[in-house]
Amino acid sequence: MVEKRKIIGVILLVFVIGIGFYKPIQKYVSIPKELVLIEGQQKDLQKAFPVFNLSSKSDFVKVNEDTFAVEGAKQGDANVIVTVGGAPVKNVNVKVLKDIRVIPGGQSIGVKLNTLGVLVVGHHLVDSKDGEKSPGEIAEIEVGDIITKINGKKIENMTQVTPLVQEAGEKKEPLKLEIMRENEILKKELTPIKAKGESSYRLGLYIRDSAAGVGTLTFFHPNTNKYGALGHVISDMDTQKPIIVNDGQIVSSLVTSIEKGSNGDPGEKLARFTNDRKVLGTITKNSPFGIFGELHDPIKNNVLDQAMPITLSHQVKEGPAQILTVVEGEEVREFDIEIVSSVPQKFPATKGMVIKVTDPELLEATGGIIQGMSGSPIIQDGKVIGAVTHVFVNDPTSGYACHIEWMLQEAGIDIYNNEKAKAS
Repeated sequence: MVEKRKIIGVILLVFVIGIGFYKPIQKYVSIPKELVLIEGQQKDLQKAFPVFNLSSKSDFVKVNEDTFAVEGAKQGDANVIVTVGGAPVKNVNVKVLKDIRVIPGGQSIGVKLNTLGVLVVGHHLVDSKDGEKSPGEIAEIEVGDIITKINGKKIENMTQVTPLVQEAGEKKEPLKLEIMRENEILKKELTPIKAKGESSYRLGLYIRDSAAGVGTLTFFHPNTNKYGALGHVISDMDTQKPIIVNDGQIVSSLVTSIEKGSNGDPGEKLARFTNDRKVLGTITKNSPFGIFGELHDPIKNNVLDQAMPITLSHQVKEGPAQILTVVEGEEVREFDIEIVSSVPQKFPATKGMVIKVTDPELLEATGGIIQGMSGSPIIQDGKVIGAVTHVFVNDPTSGYACHIEWMLQEAGIDIYNNEKAKAS
């Protein structure tokens, strides 16, 4: 009896496993429970059996029973039902997002950031009559701290600091500092001291109120002129911490030469601000996905200047794509790459794609991905899918990219109607 049960159990197990390999069953299982589409986008589903049909009572989607496909008609949520003889066998929740179109960039830009307050980037010893010491260190002010107020006065740049330090030193009174550390507000007291043979008083701190660099514009939204660039955060070169932005500007820039990348030695675009230093737009945010703000006027790359649809993270495909970037002067050019892998992301995350440069001309000019190329827009099948962000140090032909979906969100361009989209 026991042996008979074992035999029946094995037969049932083989039957269940066999069903899993049965192609119609695989197709049925592959029909998603949730689907995200953009207005006008169609998704072909796998028709498991000829008797399967699609139906929906919603105006937000259109269903095509002949091709077994769902099309996003207008922004909203809908329910599509898979039926057999009118009986429901599976529900598909569909979210249709607004058809957002952006104009890709590729232009080389200069970046000028003004920090919120003044940033502490180091300590130094003051050689006073009482010996060498750093008032800032004594006051327990750390590298990376941001001084936002002194004696109740808001600090926006370094020129405001010197008079207050001198006044406190002459009165032999401590400065009351308000600092920001890791999003926490702290209050400190610092007493300036005078160096031997000098009349000025010192804080014993190295401080900075601005930063500059170059990068690449990713996109701008033609309806609002909101833009995104770089694809990654700008960090202070000394503290290695993200710069908290008070304000800033992007200006026109040109590439003067290329330092070619090699294994273990990332290359770099050498660029400078153009002679006219034309201000292209403002900087209002510095986030893990790049810098964001508004352009003063639309700008052209003279390659792809029309508004293009976007691709969500779960819709990106492995295979050929192109990037727009500058390797000489101000000329934006299109180069071939390959999407090696793409991770469907339900929530914002950096490094969502791995890419590889395949264009012989770009490989000859740069060796692959180099510094200054960050933000170069990636185009696939006539849609903007993301931006180049990082190079692999030991393989300059390859690197990471982020999805355009998250850059749009950071730019304040709402494609979700104030809700988080669900990836299928």
